[in-house]
Amino acid sequence: MAAQPRKSNVVHLAIPPASVGSKTAAKSPVPSSAVAPAAEYFQRIELYAQKIRQTKNIHNIIETLEEALRETRALHTTNEMAAARQQVAHAEQRIERLKSELELVTRLVREDQLTCALNRRGLDDALKRELARATRTDTPLCVAMLDIDNFKSLNDTHGHQAGDRVLIHLVNIIQDTLRTNDLVGRYGGEEFLVLLPGSPLDAACEIMLRLQSQLAQKPIVWENQQLCVTFSVGVAALRPAEIEPALIGRADKAMYEAKRNGKNCVVFAA
Repeated sequence: MAAQPRKSNVVHLAIPPASVGSKTAAKSPVPSSAVAPAAEYFQRIELYAQKIRQTKNIHNIIETLEEALRETRALHTTNEMAAARQQVAHAEQRIERLKSELELVTRLVREDQLTCALNRRGLDDALKRELARATRTDTPLCVAMLDIDNFKSLNDTHGHQAGDRVLIHLVNIIQDTLRTNDLVGRYGGEEFLVLLPGSPLDAACEIMLRLQSQLAQKPIVWENQQLCVTFSVGVAALRPAEIEPALIGRADKAMYEAKRNGKNCVVFAA
Protein backbone atom coordinates (compact mmCIF):
# COMPACT_ATOMS: atom_id res chain seq x y z
CA MET A 1 0.00 0.00 0.00
CA ALA A 2 1.56 3.26 -1.08
CA ALA A 3 2.04 5.87 1.59
CA GLN A 4 -0.35 8.82 1.23
CA PRO A 5 1.31 12.21 0.65
CA ARG A 6 1.53 14.38 3.72
CA LYS A 7 -1.25 16.92 3.90
CA SER A 8 -0.22 20.48 3.25
CA ASN A 9 -1.73 21.71 6.52
CA VAL A 10 0.31 19.36 8.68
CA VAL A 11 2.92 21.95 9.49
CA HIS A 12 0.32 24.49 10.59
CA LEU A 13 -1.31 22.38 13.27
CA ALA A 14 -1.99 25.03 15.85
CA ILE A 15 -1.07 28.37 14.36
CA PRO A 16 -3.54 30.96 15.73
CA PRO A 17 -6.02 32.62 13.34
CA ALA A 18 -4.68 35.74 11.68
CA SER A 19 -7.95 37.63 12.04
CA VAL A 20 -7.64 38.30 15.76
CA GLY A 21 -9.41 41.60 15.22
CA SER A 22 -12.61 40.04 13.86
CA LYS A 23 -16.05 40.48 15.44
CA THR A 24 -15.84 37.08 17.03
CA ALA A 25 -12.58 37.98 18.70
CA ALA A 26 -14.07 41.27 19.91
CA LYS A 27 -16.93 39.46 21.63
CA SER A 28 -14.60 37.03 23.42
CA PRO A 29 -11.41 38.94 24.22
CA VAL A 30 -8.46 36.85 25.34
CA PRO A 31 -7.30 37.90 28.83
CA SER A 32 -3.99 39.69 28.76
CA SER A 33 -2.58 37.13 31.21
CA ALA A 34 -3.06 34.42 28.54
CA VAL A 35 -1.50 36.33 25.66
CA ALA A 36 2.14 35.73 26.59
CA PRO A 37 1.95 31.96 27.20
CA ALA A 38 -0.33 31.52 24.16
CA ALA A 39 2.05 33.42 21.91
CA GLU A 40 4.99 31.44 23.28
CA TYR A 41 3.13 28.17 22.67
CA PHE A 42 2.33 29.03 19.05
CA GLN A 43 5.94 30.09 18.47
CA ARG A 44 7.03 26.68 19.77
CA ILE A 45 4.56 24.91 17.47
CA GLU A 46 5.92 26.84 14.50
CA LEU A 47 9.43 25.67 15.45
CA TYR A 48 8.18 22.09 15.44
CA ALA A 49 6.59 22.74 12.03
CA GLN A 50 9.89 24.01 10.66
CA LYS A 51 11.65 20.95 12.06
CA ILE A 52 9.14 18.67 10.29
CA ARG A 53 9.64 20.55 6.99
CA GLN A 54 13.38 20.01 7.17
CA THR A 55 13.37 16.22 7.73
CA LYS A 56 12.59 13.36 5.36
CA ASN A 57 12.84 10.66 8.02
CA ILE A 58 9.37 9.53 9.11
CA HIS A 59 10.67 8.34 12.50
CA ASN A 60 12.06 11.81 13.24
CA ILE A 61 8.71 13.34 12.25
CA ILE A 62 6.88 11.07 14.70
CA GLU A 63 9.35 12.02 17.47
CA THR A 64 8.79 15.71 16.74
CA LEU A 65 5.02 15.23 16.91
CA GLU A 66 5.40 13.47 20.26
CA GLU A 67 7.35 16.48 21.58
CA ALA A 68 4.61 18.81 20.36
CA LEU A 69 1.97 16.61 22.00
CA ARG A 70 3.77 16.67 25.35
CA GLU A 71 3.98 20.44 25.25
CA THR A 72 0.35 20.79 24.18
CA ARG A 73 -0.91 18.51 26.95
CA ALA A 74 1.11 20.40 29.54
CA LEU A 75 -0.88 23.54 28.71
CA HIS A 76 -4.10 21.96 29.98
CA THR A 77 -2.80 22.42 33.52
CA THR A 78 -1.82 26.06 33.02
CA ASN A 79 -4.53 28.40 34.37
CA GLU A 80 -3.21 31.25 32.26
CA MET A 81 -4.09 29.28 29.13
CA ALA A 82 -7.78 28.81 30.03
CA ALA A 83 -8.93 31.19 27.31
CA ALA A 84 -6.93 29.33 24.66
CA ARG A 85 -7.79 25.83 25.92
CA GLN A 86 -10.23 25.06 23.10
CA GLN A 87 -7.59 25.87 20.52
CA VAL A 88 -5.04 23.78 22.41
CA ALA A 89 -7.43 20.80 22.58
CA HIS A 90 -8.08 21.07 18.84
CA ALA A 91 -4.36 21.19 18.12
CA GLU A 92 -3.78 18.14 20.30
CA GLN A 93 -6.41 16.15 18.40
CA ARG A 94 -4.88 17.05 15.04
CA ILE A 95 -1.35 16.18 16.19
CA GLU A 96 -2.53 12.88 17.69
CA ARG A 97 -4.39 11.96 14.49
CA LEU A 98 -1.40 12.78 12.30
CA LYS A 99 0.93 10.81 14.59
CA SER A 100 -1.35 7.75 14.36
CA GLU A 101 -1.50 8.03 10.56
CA LEU A 102 2.28 8.26 10.30
CA GLU A 103 2.76 5.27 12.62
CA LEU A 104 0.35 3.26 10.44
CA VAL A 105 2.22 4.23 7.28
CA THR A 106 5.53 3.33 8.94
CA ARG A 107 4.19 -0.11 9.85
CA LEU A 108 2.72 -0.69 6.38
CA VAL A 109 5.94 0.14 4.53
CA ARG A 110 7.82 -2.38 6.72
CA GLU A 111 5.29 -5.23 6.47
CA ASP A 112 4.58 -7.84 3.82
CA GLN A 113 0.97 -7.20 2.83
CA LEU A 114 0.06 -10.88 2.42
CA THR A 115 1.56 -12.45 5.55
CA CYS A 116 1.98 -9.41 7.86
CA ALA A 117 5.57 -10.55 8.47
CA LEU A 118 8.33 -7.99 7.97
CA ASN A 119 9.20 -7.24 4.35
CA ARG A 120 12.75 -6.78 3.05
CA ARG A 121 12.91 -3.18 4.22
CA GLY A 122 11.67 -4.15 7.67
CA LEU A 123 14.11 -7.05 7.79
CA ASP A 124 17.05 -4.85 6.81
CA ASP A 125 16.21 -2.36 9.57
CA ALA A 126 15.68 -5.10 12.17
CA LEU A 127 18.86 -6.98 11.27
CA LYS A 128 20.97 -3.80 11.45
CA ARG A 129 19.49 -3.05 14.86
CA GLU A 130 19.97 -6.58 16.24
CA LEU A 131 23.48 -6.92 14.84
CA ALA A 132 24.49 -3.61 16.46
CA ARG A 133 22.94 -4.70 19.77
CA ALA A 134 24.66 -8.11 19.70
CA THR A 135 28.02 -6.45 18.98
CA ARG A 136 27.53 -3.81 21.68
CA THR A 137 26.39 -6.24 24.39
CA ASP A 138 28.53 -9.21 23.29
CA THR A 139 25.46 -11.47 23.15
CA PRO A 140 24.67 -14.20 20.59
CA LEU A 141 22.58 -13.62 17.50
CA CYS A 142 21.38 -16.31 15.10
CA VAL A 143 19.52 -16.05 11.82
CA ALA A 144 17.59 -18.83 10.12
CA MET A 145 16.84 -18.94 6.40
CA LEU A 146 13.70 -20.97 5.84
CA ASP A 147 12.32 -22.18 2.50
CA ILE A 148 9.04 -24.08 1.96
CA ASP A 149 9.65 -27.43 0.29
CA ASN A 150 8.07 -28.14 -3.11
CA PHE A 151 6.22 -24.83 -3.10
CA LYS A 152 6.11 -24.49 -6.89
CA SER A 153 4.55 -27.94 -7.18
CA LEU A 154 1.97 -26.98 -4.57
CA ASN A 155 1.08 -23.84 -6.53
CA ASP A 156 0.87 -25.75 -9.80
CA THR A 157 -1.36 -28.45 -8.28
CA HIS A 158 -3.65 -26.44 -6.00
CA GLY A 159 -3.40 -22.91 -7.35
CA HIS A 160 -1.88 -19.68 -6.10
CA GLN A 161 -4.64 -19.04 -3.58
CA ALA A 162 -3.68 -22.26 -1.83
CA GLY A 163 -0.05 -21.14 -1.97
CA ASP A 164 -0.96 -17.82 -0.35
CA ARG A 165 -2.86 -19.68 2.37
CA VAL A 166 0.22 -21.81 3.06
CA LEU A 167 2.43 -18.73 3.42
CA ILE A 168 0.01 -17.09 5.85
CA HIS A 169 -0.38 -20.32 7.83
CA LEU A 170 3.37 -20.76 8.15
CA VAL A 171 3.92 -17.20 9.38
CA ASN A 172 1.13 -17.59 11.94
CA ILE A 173 2.78 -20.74 13.31
CA ILE A 174 6.19 -19.05 13.41
CA GLN A 175 4.83 -16.02 15.26
CA ASP A 176 2.91 -18.20 17.71
CA THR A 177 6.00 -20.30 18.46
CA LEU A 178 8.75 -17.68 18.65
CA ARG A 179 9.57 -15.53 21.66
CA THR A 180 8.35 -11.93 21.69
CA ASN A 181 11.80 -10.55 20.85
CA ASP A 182 12.31 -12.92 17.88
CA LEU A 183 11.38 -11.62 14.43
CA VAL A 184 10.30 -13.13 11.13
CA GLY A 185 10.29 -11.54 7.70
CA ARG A 186 9.48 -12.59 4.18
CA TYR A 187 12.79 -12.62 2.37
CA GLY A 188 11.33 -13.40 -1.05
CA GLY A 189 8.73 -15.75 -2.54
CA GLU A 190 8.49 -18.71 -0.19
CA GLU A 191 11.68 -17.82 1.72
CA PHE A 192 11.58 -16.38 5.23
CA LEU A 193 14.33 -15.05 7.49
CA VAL A 194 14.00 -15.51 11.25
CA LEU A 195 16.07 -13.36 13.64
CA LEU A 196 16.86 -14.96 16.99
CA PRO A 197 18.61 -12.42 19.25
CA GLY A 198 20.16 -13.89 22.39
CA SER A 199 19.98 -17.47 21.09
CA PRO A 200 23.18 -19.52 20.68
CA LEU A 201 23.41 -21.88 17.72
CA ASP A 202 22.15 -25.03 19.46
CA ALA A 203 19.13 -23.20 20.91
CA ALA A 204 18.33 -21.65 17.50
CA CYS A 205 18.38 -25.09 15.86
CA GLU A 206 16.05 -26.43 18.55
CA ILE A 207 13.63 -23.59 17.85
CA MET A 208 13.59 -24.48 14.14
CA LEU A 209 12.95 -28.15 14.94
CA ARG A 210 10.07 -27.07 17.16
CA LEU A 211 8.64 -25.00 14.31
CA GLN A 212 8.79 -28.01 12.00
CA SER A 213 6.99 -30.10 14.62
CA GLN A 214 4.28 -27.46 15.06
CA LEU A 215 3.73 -27.24 11.31
CA ALA A 216 3.36 -31.03 11.09
CA GLN A 217 0.83 -31.01 13.93
CA LYS A 218 -1.26 -28.25 12.35
CA PRO A 219 -1.80 -29.18 8.70
CA ILE A 220 -3.68 -26.99 6.26
CA VAL A 221 -7.00 -28.15 4.80
CA TRP A 222 -7.66 -26.74 1.36
CA GLU A 223 -10.84 -27.63 -0.53
CA ASN A 224 -11.42 -30.64 1.72
CA GLN A 225 -7.88 -31.87 1.16
CA GLN A 226 -5.10 -31.89 3.73
CA LEU A 227 -1.91 -30.32 2.44
CA CYS A 228 1.40 -31.67 3.67
CA VAL A 229 3.73 -28.68 4.08
CA THR A 230 7.35 -28.83 5.22
CA PHE A 231 10.32 -26.50 5.08
CA SER A 232 14.10 -26.70 4.96
CA VAL A 233 16.15 -24.30 7.05
CA GLY A 234 19.73 -23.17 7.48
CA VAL A 235 20.88 -21.55 10.72
CA ALA A 236 23.93 -19.33 11.19
CA ALA A 237 25.36 -17.71 14.32
CA LEU A 238 26.94 -14.27 14.12
CA ARG A 239 30.74 -14.31 14.07
CA PRO A 240 32.92 -11.53 15.49
CA ALA A 241 33.04 -8.53 13.12
CA GLU A 242 30.78 -10.31 10.62
CA ILE A 243 28.62 -8.10 8.39
CA GLU A 244 24.98 -8.70 7.46
CA PRO A 245 25.43 -10.08 3.91
CA ALA A 246 27.99 -12.64 5.10
CA LEU A 247 25.74 -13.81 7.94
CA ILE A 248 22.69 -14.19 5.68
CA GLY A 249 24.83 -15.82 3.00
CA ARG A 250 26.00 -18.56 5.38
CA ALA A 251 22.41 -19.24 6.51
CA ASP A 252 21.28 -19.38 2.89
CA LYS A 253 24.05 -21.81 1.97
CA ALA A 254 23.12 -24.06 4.91
CA MET A 255 19.47 -23.97 3.79
CA TYR A 256 20.42 -25.27 0.33
CA GLU A 257 22.41 -28.01 2.00
CA ALA A 258 19.24 -28.96 3.90
CA LYS A 259 17.45 -29.20 0.54
CA ARG A 260 20.16 -31.53 -0.79
CA ASN A 261 19.93 -33.64 2.36
CA GLY A 262 16.35 -34.58 1.61
CA LYS A 263 14.40 -31.46 2.69
CA ASN A 264 12.36 -30.96 5.88
CA CYS A 265 15.50 -30.74 8.00
CA VAL A 266 17.68 -28.23 9.84
CA VAL A 267 21.33 -27.59 8.92
CA PHE A 268 23.59 -25.21 10.81
CA ALA A 269 26.28 -23.20 9.04
CA ALA A 270 29.93 -23.99 9.68
